[in-house]
Amino acid sequence: MNTLRERPQWVIVIAFVLGFAIGLFAFGWGITPVQYTGAGPQDLLPRYQQTYLRTLADLYAFDGNQERVRAALQIWPEADLAACGMAAASADVADATRLRALTTILNGVGCDAAAAGVVPGAEPAAQAEDEGGGSALLLICGLFALLAALVGGILYVVQRQGTASAPQVSGGGYGATGEMPGAAPRVEVDDEAMEATPVARFRTTYNRGHDTYDDSFSIENANGEFLGECGVGISEAIGAGSPRNVTALEVWLFDKNDIRTVTKVLMSDHAFFDEALKAKLAPKGEPVLARGGETVVLETASLIINANLVDMGYHDDEGLPEDSVFDRVTVELSAWAKEGDFGGPDVAGRVDE
Repeated sequence: MNTLRERPQWVIVIAFVLGFAIGLFAFGWGITPVQYTGAGPQDLLPRYQQTYLRTLADLYAFDGNQERVRAALQIWPEADLAACGMAAASADVADATRLRALTTILNGVGCDAAAAGVVPGAEPAAQAEDEGGGSALLLICGLFALLAALVGGILYVVQRQGTASAPQVSGGGYGATGEMPGAAPRVEVDDEAMEATPVARFRTTYNRGHDTYDDSFSIENANGEFLGECGVGISEAIGAGSPRNVTALEVWLFDKNDIRTVTKVLMSDHAFFDEALKAKLAPKGEPVLARGGETVVLETASLIINANLVDMGYHDDEGLPEDSVFDRVTVELSAWAKEGDFGGPDVAGRVDE
């Protein structure tokens, strides 16, 4: 109490700090917190905006419903710019094509004629993660920095009033001007990153008449260490006679660090929409509709395979359903080795985008 009587300026400081704490933490965050309503996809973090647009682009590529695309993005005016930025930054040709198709639906001119601008979806993944995850921390630090500046200003004014006849202080503290030096910004780096160059790349082609088609490849790193195997083979044929009428191929990945082989079945248009045939092939692996330019992803504990359908065509036969038998299919397999502590895939081998 004697200290407070001798230095009344501290009473002002303590009262200000208590009032600020009660107003911010008790009322602002506890009793009457701010509530947000009516948020749309444009209010999401950049990485979730990317996921939203890619999911919508994949859905449109599957069913071609333009009205659903416009309805899903009608409250996001800059969605076309975001999709264009993602397409420009994507290394996957099929992914970029789907995003450009989405842009054409939204603005009618596509990415080439769209106006240039800053696109949130094109931010690097690590930077987007850092900005989104550190926003709350930066807000709290900013509030406390503002509080410290106000407290310092009050102390300076009170001290100047109490020592009006004393000479100005030229050293120590914040200096003669009473200004605080600015704090250097803090930068964090995402330490979970994979190398951009695949450890191996293979190309294989199935042609009608190759009834024993079954290509496999050994995956090795730069030091020659065996990592696993991958390949493409015939999964199912329809009808009778020779050559075989192949309607489905299977892409598989074996990882020496995993207990199972991941398989996905590339099905013709007829096979994919034939429920009986689809159910028959379900035990072999996840069904995928084969389309030129598409990329199928297989993931195990320590490997990732991108199977890109570079080229494909159907065989025309009056005795067989339309688009049911492959005439040719060319698949390019790109293999990446994971680095660091990565969680394993789920039981179906799907990748969490």
